[in-house]
Amino acid sequence: MPDLNNWPTPRLLSTAARLVEHAWNEKLASLGLTHAGVIALEVLDGEGPLAQAQLAAKVRVQAQTMGKTLSRLEAHGHITRVRNQADRRSQQVAVSELGQTALEQARELERNLTPGGEVGVEELRDRLAAVIRRLGSTRWGVDMPESMPMAAEERLPDKS
Repeated sequence: MPDLNNWPTPRLLSTAARLVEHAWNEKLASLGLTHAGVIALEVLDGEGPLAQAQLAAKVRVQAQTMGKTLSRLEAHGHITRVRNQADRRSQQVAVSELGQTALEQARELERNLTPGGEVGVEELRDRLAAVIRRLGSTRWGVDMPESMPMAAEERLPDKS
């Protein structure tokens, strides 16, 4: 095992993120879900029914990529698709009852996946949110939500 104490922070962050995602995906598979599927269900749960292109834009993926995710969700009964009455060419995608139950179970899995009660976890969360806000706004060209304390962002060293 390499000496993690000598790894730069970006490598630690990237490796930890991959390990968490792999562990989460293993648990989600038992619900017929993937990480991408949970994200789609979260958006649909919060926004209500959307067209595939709208959903893809909100999740920041291509419509074709979202199509694959939706096909899997539909095969497991987690979503419904209904022809859009305003535009008969598109379909409105919505969370089904089974999908709502699966989403609640996925949220519970996520809450219990990583330890959360140790000293320093809130500071780690604040710093991770600051990284996402700073790098996400550059990558996606939009300002990230301001739902975190500004002090956390100010603690993040400047990129220069």
